[in-house]
Amino acid sequence: MTMIPEFAIIGHPNEGKSTVLATLAEDDSVRVSSTPGETIVCQTFPVRIDGREMLRFTDTPGFQNPGRLLSELKNRFSESLDPIKDFRIYAATIPELHDDRELLAPLERGAGVIYIVDGSRPVRNVDKAEMEILRLSGRPRMAIINCKDDEEKHLPAWKNEFRKNFNSNRRFNGHRATYAERISLLEALKSIDQDWQNILEEVISVFKEDWHNRNRVTVDIITTLLEESLHLKLIENISSTSNSKHARAKLFSRYSKELRLKETNAHTQIRRLFKHNIFNYKLPPHSLLHEDLFNQKTWQLLGLAKNQIVIAGGISGAALGAGLDVAALGHGLGMFTAVGCMAGALSAFLGGESVSNNLEIFGVSLGGKQIQIGPTKSIDLLFVLLNRSLLFYQYTINWAHGRRDYESLEQVSSSTARLSGFTRDWPASKIKICHTFLKSVQKANGNGGKPHDDFRKLLFEVIEGVTKKT
Repeated sequence: MTMIPEFAIIGHPNEGKSTVLATLAEDDSVRVSSTPGETIVCQTFPVRIDGREMLRFTDTPGFQNPGRLLSELKNRFSESLDPIKDFRIYAATIPELHDDRELLAPLERGAGVIYIVDGSRPVRNVDKAEMEILRLSGRPRMAIINCKDDEEKHLPAWKNEFRKNFNSNRRFNGHRATYAERISLLEALKSIDQDWQNILEEVISVFKEDWHNRNRVTVDIITTLLEESLHLKLIENISSTSNSKHARAKLFSRYSKELRLKETNAHTQIRRLFKHNIFNYKLPPHSLLHEDLFNQKTWQLLGLAKNQIVIAGGISGAALGAGLDVAALGHGLGMFTAVGCMAGALSAFLGGESVSNNLEIFGVSLGGKQIQIGPTKSIDLLFVLLNRSLLFYQYTINWAHGRRDYESLEQVSSSTARLSGFTRDWPASKIKICHTFLKSVQKANGNGGKPHDDFRKLLFEVIEGVTKKT
């Protein structure tokens, strides 16, 4: 049977043990609290990929009596082959040693040590006692400096102590660590014990493949969202006495609600894919995802750029004249320049008795006793939905599982503070792929089928190229 590596997360209370564990294990069920001493029993969190357990991390209580524990271990060190086991037997009936006895349980069964300290404070004698205890355990061990802020003046002292007592040491911010930093830390763990090197290499290889697969599934989710949204069509019968303006507004309300629901479902799938199951993080206050899908700002910043509108018009064969309204290029929401909301815009364009029965705007037609909205003729809808999904994906993969500081997101790094679309610099070749996909969806809609697989594959590859750079 292949050994499953186990690492005990050990440290003083309130030093960030649970935060680091949650991020390393990608498990937001780990209880993270600012109250010291809440962890009183060991709890193991297995890391599984495709149902196979690859690695396990064990959360432990914080040291409570390191001085006494060190003394007891030293007394047994020269007389016992297993001083940790002997101490745990001795301490079983001593209540004040409960936490210290409990935190040694994974070491007794052979776990490696990940020792967590808050590097923003100075080294104390109690810290030195804890490090000596772990050195005497003889277990493979790594020290992690979990800096809670940018305070670095104490780091040299910490690193000096670590060199005396640990096989390796790293800086790792459990609140901000990315997936790449998580993999880097696991790579470093290979060096703390030669016997674990091969199994950890396999674990890391599987982790990297799993990340690649999750990204591909994300791209498939986004591509499916685009396909279903561009394909969406609603029809409503109206009587000759009905208020057609009210009926059109009501139908658009249904249409926009359907699109929002599709988007929400896709984003939920992405969040769960990256194992954010319990804590539904809040987006930064400035995030465009706070804006409504049919908000003017959303379409201005996440739709086609002005030069891309011209490119899209050329691809679709539209005549480009001076002063041409973007709506004439199928930009869909050029109407925003005159009217502030989509429903109002539709009413303005389609309202009144002079509206032609054959008129279509944004895929909306009026004729006979039926009104229809969709499938859209606007390529901008594709770009808006795509950019919103990529923004959500970016926030998701950069949100560490141990992070809980929901109220301080104003300090989001520049890497996650994107204020415009991912597609703003796309050349004509990529816009053409999107246009071809849109036309394929429209054609399939007329035939009651799905867009051609070749066109879907091309769009999939273009979107995948963005995720690889995120």
